[in-house]
Amino acid sequence: MAGEGDSEPEKSFKLLGFLDVKNVPCARESVLYGSVGSLVVGLGHFLATSKYLHLLHLPVCLFVKIKSFIFSVSPCRVRRSCDFAVGGFICTMLGYWFYCRYNLAQQRIRQRMLKEGMRNKMLFEGSSFDPEKNQTGNERSNS
Repeated sequence: MAGEGDSEPEKSFKLLGFLDVKNVPCARESVLYGSVGSLVVGLGHFLATSKYLHLLHLPVCLFVKIKSFIFSVSPCRVRRSCDFAVGGFICTMLGYWFYCRYNLAQQRIRQRMLKEGMRNKMLFEGSSFDPEKNQTGNERSNS
């Protein structure tokens, strides 16, 4: 069978040659959110600097003035919008990267505390160092 006993290593995708998207936590999501942020910022800047803002509100006028709109696009405005798109990609990717890594670090700290607490619970359960045993003993003596 094809799936049995085949232990071929999975290929990882390295972005820019060093960022292993498959194995590094938060890398895939940050690149995806960065690309969406790039699209939104670049297209938003392009449309915000457009002379024909009324085309956004009236799709019928789009067919009438499509030639004048296409030929009125200056290369300077396109280049500037691409610059904004690259900046949006970097800002969105780094912003989500730090947000995700911070949440991951918090989750690991909580897991470590829970693991240590469970280890202490198993270690001290039934001994004289058990905090629950002292509490139940004091509650019984008060009543």
